Amino acid sequence: MTEIETLEAFERHLRSRGSFLNVVVQGLDLRGFTRELSSIPLQGAAFMGCQLEQEALQAALSHGAMVFPPFLGLPYQPYRASLYTVEELYAGFDPARPATYAETLDARVYAHWVTQGRASPASILETLAQRLHDHSVTDAVEELLANGGKPRKTVAIMGGHSMLRGQPDYRSVALLARELTRRGFFMVSGGGPGAMEATHLGAWFARRSEAELDAALAVLAKAPSYKDREWLSRAFEVRAAFPLGAEERLACASLGIPTWHYGHEPPNAFATIVAKYFANSVREEGLITIARGGIVYSPGSAGTIQEIFQDACQNHYNTVGVVSPMIFLGREFWTRTRPIYPLVAQLAQGHEYARYLRLTDSLEEIIQALEEYDRTLVGPGTPG
Repeated sequence: MTEIETLEAFERHLRSRGSFLNVVVQGLDLRGFTRELSSIPLQGAAFMGCQLEQEALQAALSHGAMVFPPFLGLPYQPYRASLYTVEELYAGFDPARPATYAETLDARVYAHWVTQGRASPASILETLAQRLHDHSVTDAVEELLANGGKPRKTVAIMGGHSMLRGQPDYRSVALLARELTRRGFFMVSGGGPGAMEATHLGAWFARRSEAELDAALAVLAKAPSYKDREWLSRAFEVRAAFPLGAEERLACASLGIPTWHYGHEPPNAFATIVAKYFANSVREEGLITIARGGIVYSPGSAGTIQEIFQDACQNHYNTVGVVSPMIFLGREFWTRTRPIYPLVAQLAQGHEYARYLRLTDSLEEIIQALEEYDRTLVGPGTPG
């Protein structure tokens, strides 16, 4: 199956006179290619959300091609060919005027989601559009992680959305993500505020000094919570003070996976790539599944605990073909404040994932455990 997701790729395929059998063309405006489409065989092709003139549409249907028509009047594209960026989601935001967030794509899609019935839209067409959107996002995530044939070493950090900027836990998560990114791991999180933001902030600063990171933390601490009016503005202030060049965007890349289900919590501004979903269940399961290099659990509440047991279930039954580390950052927190670790350790007894459980306060121990596990995946003498 060949996927064509850009006009440039579509034109190359036309020039090559290649067959359209098992070719999927996704989300493109093809109104300038009516003559070509009307004069070539299109058997076995699929056009998903493409704009076609009547003549080209008739030719495609007469050849037996599959045509999924575009949805009109939506603030989002159900047939996305790529993931989001902060620049796209926050286009129109003025840090000097925090209220301008309401004008952004992120805010407009959330407002639409709310008016359509939130997680239970009244319209079956709206439900279909959202599912197609999420399917497209998942497809794009899989392509991103495949990384041109060299799969990324994906590690997730989970933790509470209420973890405040300026707290020691926030800084610890940022330092951990910074060091893991430096060592070639690809960081992912739920894409929101708190521990999730700290994860991407750390990756953003992978090419910078600890002193520069601390300077950024001081700026962010002026608006500690995502509920603060200037929370997003302070993030954009840090981005402007410590921008990423083209090379740094590759070296400091990270993936945030937020959801409009929690749209009252805007996605953080430091993930360089954003896979935003409507269906939180799809997003949660996908986030756990792609973290094949392991998951670090920093302090959190109900959402983090839910993720712990989703991960434990995958490891317990080896449902994804990989049993990966579950590392708990914070001995006191995970044994007394939220005494989850003893239960998970008891559950794991007699199973392979028992040897990949860690409970620690040491960032160095976490890094060592993840690197040791990564070596077991790639094998001796195999490039990581």
